[in-house]
Amino acid sequence: MKKLFLCGRSEAGKTSLTQAMKGEKLHYWKTQYINTWDITIDTPGEAAENKKLGYDLGAVSFDADIIGLLVAADEPFNLFPPACIGVTTRPLIGIITKIDVPGANIPMVRMWLEQAGCERVFCVNNNTGEGVQDIIDYLCEYSDKLSIEEVKENQKKGLKDWA
Repeated sequence: MKKLFLCGRSEAGKTSLTQAMKGEKLHYWKTQYINTWDITIDTPGEAAENKKLGYDLGAVSFDADIIGLLVAADEPFNLFPPACIGVTTRPLIGIITKIDVPGANIPMVRMWLEQAGCERVFCVNNNTGEGVQDIIDYLCEYSDKLSIEEVKENQKKGLKDWA
C-alpha cells in the first residue's frame, strides 16, 4: 500500500480520516506535530497555514508516495493555489471532507482541488466511512515500476506519470 501524506487547514479532518482509514473509532485529537503512521503522514493544520512551518511539510512529504490535499466541504476559502502540483514530485490527490455538513459546497471545493492540479478528487465522510474505502483502494492499486528508458521517454513527452 502506498503511503499518503495529508495536508490541509486545521480541523479539515486529516486526523479523523487517518482514524477512519485504520478502522478506529473517531475521537477528536489535536495534532501537534507530524505523525507518521503505517499508511498516512498526518500533519498539523498550522503547518499549512504558516509559511515558516510550511517548509516542514515540504521536507516530510518526500517520505510519502502520494500527496493528499484536504479541504472541508464548507471551507470559506482555499489554502492551495492553482497549479501547486508544480512543487511536488509525487502524485497529487484531493480529498473533500465533511461532505454532509450544512453549507457544504462540494462543486466549489472540487474546482479548487482540480485547479491545484489534483489528478483525482475523493469525497469522504469520516463519521459514516463514506468514500474512505475508495481512498484505500486507490492506495492499494498496483503500479508498475518504470525502467529508466521509459522514464526518460515519458519525460520527453511531457507526461507526469514518470515518477
